[in-house]
Amino acid sequence: MKFSQVMYLARYYVRARFMNDKRPILAGMKLTHRCTLKCRQCPYWQRPVPDLGWERIIEMLPYLREQGVRILILEGGEPLLWKDGDRTVHDIIREARNYFFCVGVTTNGTLPLDVGADILWVSIDGLPETHNSLRGESFDRIIENIRKSQHPKIFANITINRINHKEIPELIKFLAPLVRGITIQFFYPYPESEDLLLTWEERAAILDKLIQMKREGYPVSDSVLALEKLKHNTWVCEPWMIANIEPDGTFNQGCYLQNRTTDNNPCRLCGFAAHTEISLAYQLHWSAIMAGKDILGIF
Repeated sequence: MKFSQVMYLARYYVRARFMNDKRPILAGMKLTHRCTLKCRQCPYWQRPVPDLGWERIIEMLPYLREQGVRILILEGGEPLLWKDGDRTVHDIIREARNYFFCVGVTTNGTLPLDVGADILWVSIDGLPETHNSLRGESFDRIIENIRKSQHPKIFANITINRINHKEIPELIKFLAPLVRGITIQFFYPYPESEDLLLTWEERAAILDKLIQMKREGYPVSDSVLALEKLKHNTWVCEPWMIANIEPDGTFNQGCYLQNRTTDNNPCRLCGFAAHTEISLAYQLHWSAIMAGKDILGIF
């Protein structure tokens, strides 16, 4: 981590904690709702909207930096599908790296993983039969793309749900030699999605298993503290640390679910481990700080 990054983060913390200057540090930019898959747990392919345009992206990058953002995650749909004329996601990444400490991409892995982002998260939601049932026939293609990729920082991200939770330990064992690390989140019930929600007892059981596997040396990247806190959502969210940009160019500071769900109290079912981790890091929990450093290369 560069000295300038350390100094920025120190100033960011002081301004937020003692001056109430609460700016976002991480932004997710939804480039498109279009996708190569039709996952049972995802609402976005069912919400057709125009893609975010290149001109608006170029306007937003310096604006996000001015707002405090230093980590940008390109999302979809499938962000690698994005195109505006001759511009592709490669052009967005090149521009974004002029503004941010870290530029990441979340992808379903069905397209070649040849982008120059600092980090790639590839969604894999089960062993072959389960994954294909949840996300469509794609498991073999994704694994082949991971094996072919020369990218140094590919993480698997698993959305844990009622269908796949019992095979997560075997999935982690399978993925361990293929990726840099593994992050998790829990299914959230969007209006368009099936009811794949775990019971709290099932959630706690799989989290205990993840903690055990992390302590055994498997590359579970989320901190033990975050995994513990997710059992019953006994963590205090710092939603202002997150911002979201929609395909229409709208900027929202706050929870990822803001304006994306009809639930008046989405916090009660939240399973976004990344929000847990970043909130705990702000609250100066060392293991969460180190998890952020290891995953993103900062903090």
